[in-house]
Amino acid sequence: MDSSFLLVTVLFGSLGLGYFVYGKKQNAIVPLVCGVALMVFPYFVSNVILLIAIGLIFTVLPFFVRI
Repeated sequence: MDSSFLLVTVLFGSLGLGYFVYGKKQNAIVPLVCGVALMVFPYFVSNVILLIAIGLIFTVLPFFVRI
């Protein structure tokens, strides 16, 4: 556990919280699911590069997927 891992985890967790709140208020399923995924997936990934890659995918996914 190093400081970059912790910083990236907090960054994606806070983005996930924002997506979750937005998805819940707007009744939008994609931001809601991406928000939960952004808050949960850092518990299962230990590599910083992989953490950033997966986090960026979940961050931009609501902009491209509209349901």
